[in-house]
Amino acid sequence: MTLTTTPATTRVFTEWHDKSLDDALVECRDMVESAEFELVQRWRDQGGKVAGHFQVYFPEEIVHAAGMLPFKVRGAPVEPTDSDSHFGSYLCSILKTSLELALTNTVEMEMFVSHPICDAARNLAAIWGRNTDYPAQILYLPQNPNSAGSVDYLVHEYDRVRRLAEQVSGATITDDDLRASIVVFNENRRLLRELYDIKRETPWLIAAEDAYALVALAGMIPREEHNELLTALLPQIKERGLKKEDRIRVVFEGGFCEQPPFDLIRMLGRTCYVVDDDLLIGLRYITEDVPTEGTPLRQLAESYIDRSSYSPVQHDLRKPKEDMLKARIAGAKADAAILAAAKMCEPGLEEQVTYTHTLDDDEIAYFVSEFEENMSSFDQLELQLETFAENLLFA
Repeated sequence: MTLTTTPATTRVFTEWHDKSLDDALVECRDMVESAEFELVQRWRDQGGKVAGHFQVYFPEEIVHAAGMLPFKVRGAPVEPTDSDSHFGSYLCSILKTSLELALTNTVEMEMFVSHPICDAARNLAAIWGRNTDYPAQILYLPQNPNSAGSVDYLVHEYDRVRRLAEQVSGATITDDDLRASIVVFNENRRLLRELYDIKRETPWLIAAEDAYALVALAGMIPREEHNELLTALLPQIKERGLKKEDRIRVVFEGGFCEQPPFDLIRMLGRTCYVVDDDLLIGLRYITEDVPTEGTPLRQLAESYIDRSSYSPVQHDLRKPKEDMLKARIAGAKADAAILAAAKMCEPGLEEQVTYTHTLDDDEIAYFVSEFEENMSSFDQLELQLETFAENLLFA
């Protein structure tokens, strides 16, 4: 497949250019850790428009085909000073910090799309829309993907998003535009799969926080530019001469929506090899190439239903989540699982119960934990995890 390149006038992330691999990864980490999201502002400064979308999955190809930047709204390491009054204190942090970005104009957008993934998130678009001057809508993904009508229903929902993107961008989105975007995103998904192959097969070649940063950048810069970044760095990562260390291999489960603090991911990488995870799974939700023949919106809908991963917010009888987790653990040849959940996250905390019972039955080791995106102290958690790892290493 021919790699689509980004025109020089629309590049927003050039700090990594002409630098060593280690220095390039530092630049990637710095951009992802920043609470300013300056890469998005650079896009706007060049006249680009931004389509924000909340966790977990969104068909980014649609807004990309309109010439807009799909921005993954995933919270931020900020205090929800302005947004706190819009939500109850018993709700998860990501709702508040995401809205904070909009209320403070830290990230300016032309449209926002949310999803009713839980009782709290189902109200996000309405609250967002009352406090901003651009459209904020809900994309209703099928509650029952096993229904014979789920694909037809989803095509209509995607077409509604297409019409909104046309209205906001001022562009007409043709089927050929959509196919061109699908090609770009297929390449991106292939490169992300290649990154995860490195994590699974040679995890000592890339730190957990570096792998996370490379994925997270996909939600902040044009996909063509992200493809260029991965195409340049992945071969260099594979050629590193780093030696394998004596660590346990773990799967991290629980990062499908609210994201753990960057320092927590860094801490995990010091203690063990994170060989697979569901962090930012929405950016990797489609697991195979989306076909380019036929009607693009239908192909995108069929891919969501039939060529996709799993998460606690999709209820697919063909994909029991406990079985999918066991397959992820087996596929990564992991020694254990870290079953994490964001505080106040009902879907995540509910799945922890199912996961622990299943892993107990199969005698698979696991470590249970909670996190919040703004937590800053990890000493006790690191000590507990080190003890867990040592018990497995010397058992």
